[in-house]
Amino acid sequence: MNRKNKWIIYGIGLSILLGGCMNMDNEIKNVDSKEATGPYKDTFVRVQDYTGEGYVLRNGEDADKIAEEKSDEVQKAVKDFFMEKYKIDVIVHNIVGNVDGATVFVESTGPVHFYTTAIVPISLSEEKVKADEVVSLEGEVESAIRGGLYHLIFEKEFAELDQYLDTFVKEHKVVGRTIEAVENVGGTGYMTPYYFITSSSSDKAIKPVYDSFLENPDTPVSELKAQFAEDEFSVEDLKINIELFMEEKDSEPNEELLNQIPSDLKGMTGIPKGSYSLTLNDNLINEKVDDGLKDNSLEIGFPDYIEIN
Repeated sequence: MNRKNKWIIYGIGLSILLGGCMNMDNEIKNVDSKEATGPYKDTFVRVQDYTGEGYVLRNGEDADKIAEEKSDEVQKAVKDFFMEKYKIDVIVHNIVGNVDGATVFVESTGPVHFYTTAIVPISLSEEKVKADEVVSLEGEVESAIRGGLYHLIFEKEFAELDQYLDTFVKEHKVVGRTIEAVENVGGTGYMTPYYFITSSSSDKAIKPVYDSFLENPDTPVSELKAQFAEDEFSVEDLKINIELFMEEKDSEPNEELLNQIPSDLKGMTGIPKGSYSLTLNDNLINEKVDDGLKDNSLEIGFPDYIEIN
């Protein structure tokens, strides 16, 4: 899920998820219009300075105040939701009001690592947290778990990718997001300052691993690795989405740097197999919507992913 779509979906809130009368098409158009011409158009900061502070969701001001006042209730409701539904303990990093409640950004604990969100409904009229009605966006947590499992199973390969990207940013004038931004407003599965992983729900290779983990999150890593159906793996099912920013404030995205990364990746043998996308932005990120994508951003991706077999 890209950053713009992520914000749009969270901004829609529970009215759609719970069958409310809000019209999705109109709502998305309203968000797009507001993003283009409204108060969030020019709210940019240097990516090195961005920690998620200032992030907002559409029409979430009232719920945000209540959620802040009842933070302990919101956190408990979310932790109980993940424990009861997925048997997973989470750390709450950030709570942001949305039109119907609060969107809560969390991080898993334990060996299967990922970031995701849950939505806690709040009655604005009663100023009441509806702790027994917590939900998540359809398929989002499941995708996050699959990504975390991929990272766990192929830890050595991802470490190789991490080392390459660490070296690349040191040798060139580019940076990633801050870890604080990843924690506070990331919410997109397994994430680092440089990339995030997404996995298809139709991924047959990871399914037996996923099923075993959900049945027993304490399954030894060696057993999870043994259950990966390698013969069923398709690079189209695993997306590794790299996003970098120019280091200097007034620098434009550099096409030469953009093209070097695919060339480097294709020449490597120890990195994870999958379909890679790449985005190179200038130095600025919109602090209100957590998005660095702009007209001058350079991208390689759908339908021309960088496929590593």
